[in-house]
Formats: sequence, C-alpha cells, structure tokens
Amino acid sequence: MATLQRITTEYIDQEDRIRLTGELAHGATVVLWITQRLLNRLIPHLTAWLSRQIAPASRIPSVQAAHQDIAQGFAQQAARAQLVHEPPVRVSSEGLVWRVDSVDIAQGEDAVVLTFKGEGEAQATLMLAAQPLRQWLGIVFEQYQRGEWPTTAWPGWMEVGRPQAAPGVMALH
Repeated sequence: MATLQRITTEYIDQEDRIRLTGELAHGATVVLWITQRLLNRLIPHLTAWLSRQIAPASRIPSVQAAHQDIAQGFAQQAARAQLVHEPPVRVSSEGLVWRVDSVDIAQGEDAVVLTFKGEGEAQATLMLAAQPLRQWLGIVFEQYQRGEWPTTAWPGWMEVGRPQAAPGVMALH
C-alpha cells in the first residue's frame, strides 16, 4: 500500500473532478481522481472528527452549537494562516493514475488515516493530524468553489474569515 507523504489538490475543469497528486516516500507519484459525489460523503465524517477535537464550552445545547461554530471558525482561520507554501507535486509520466471509488476512514485521537481505494488493488493512504486536515479541507473547499460545486456538505464555519482570492489566482497546496 502506498503512503502519501505530500499532496497537491486541484480542481480540473475538463474532468470536473478533484485531482490529488501525491508524492510517495521513494519519490514516485500517484494521481488520484476524486468525484464530487465521493467528497460529499467524505467531508461530513472529517469535519465531525474535527468538531470532536474541541471540547464543549457548556452543557446547554444552544450554547454548545454556537461555541462550536466560533471555535471551529477560529481554528480554521489559524490553520489557513499557518499553511506554508510549497512547490506542487508534479505529475510524473510513469506515475500511477486512478479514480478513487471509496475511502476508508480510521479515526484516532490525534489523527485520521484516509485509505483511498480504486479498482482492483489500487490503494493509497494519507495520515492527517487536526491541523493538516484543516489545511487540506480548506484547500478542498476552495477547489469546490473554483469548480462552482454546491457547498451544502460543508459546515458553515468553513466560510468564516475565508479570504477572497482574485480571479485566476490560486494556492493549491
């Protein structure tokens, strides 16, 4: 099974899909194509895990909900601010390319492990602690907007404090 060390996530208009280009430990690359439908199923699980990372401030449900939205929004802003620009992972001609058909999610206390599965034996794993998961979700959210996909699968706190990018300007990784 391939373990992704570094990834670049981008919306590809011609495919109307998200392309995740991953770098493996030995330097090879793999390209995973992810559909909107699959992401819409994955996102609620990942954002729910992030919500469990912040302790409730009250026992009153309405206060808990308001606190969660505010705390999650601040945490998302902090993750975005700490995102370090890196060169993108480049697609290599000999790298594997496949469509992701399903994703297994292993949720630990400190991280989630995503196992992307394709046809046959095609698999790649990605381990993300809370901060990198927030950063990646922020990038995926931006790609949703770039593709003009509906954002109904996303919690409201993803919008909080999101900078508006100039047309044609994008940070993808």
